[in-house]
Amino acid sequence: MESTGKAAVAEFVATFALIFVGAGAVILNANGQLDLTGVALAHGLVLAIMVSITAHISGGLVNPAVSISLWVTGKLPTSRAGALIVAELAGAVAGAFLLKFLLPTELFDVGGGGAPALGDGIAVGKAILIEAVTTFFLVFAVFGTAVDDRGPFSKTAGLTIGLVIAFDIMAFGPYTGAAMNPARWFGPALATMDWSNWYVWIVGPVAGGIIAGVLYWSVFLKDKEPATP
Repeated sequence: MESTGKAAVAEFVATFALIFVGAGAVILNANGQLDLTGVALAHGLVLAIMVSITAHISGGLVNPAVSISLWVTGKLPTSRAGALIVAELAGAVAGAFLLKFLLPTELFDVGGGGAPALGDGIAVGKAILIEAVTTFFLVFAVFGTAVDDRGPFSKTAGLTIGLVIAFDIMAFGPYTGAAMNPARWFGPALATMDWSNWYVWIVGPVAGGIIAGVLYWSVFLKDKEPATP
């Protein structure tokens, strides 16, 4: 792992890319130019690439919920976790505001700036649970591939994590946006100044991420020796 400063830069760039591409895809979808599969693939592909690029620098976290889950399980020191979370949120803001600057105002506004939103008839409690469960799958995949290097897929963690993002969005995107990431909500929310149901995309992902991290660590990693090369 690189220094905290270099890791923070990597997290900023990776999260910037996720929001710029992911929120951009949502805006296209809202304007009838891209379907749900396209939105899911845009998120999954950009995350897979960014995780693969930054994994050896910052761990390729790209998500405050992932950073928090690693901190809770003792895999990330407090100071480093704080710096990476700030970098992730800053990258999300930069990506969202660049979209706002580049796109026609009408397209940007119709798409709600690419921010995740609740689908018709979805209660807040159910939305929080959806975000928690989808983030559980994501963080479980992170621990199973990027944290636990005993398995055969540790070298392809980026692809695995990106595919989880894609299938979560395909299944639950219409209900909550399937953000699975407080930064994915925060950047577009700030760019549009729309804080509706903000706790859905904070409580859900953080809770789901912590549960997944603690479960994987306590059942599969606790007291385990480092993998043999």
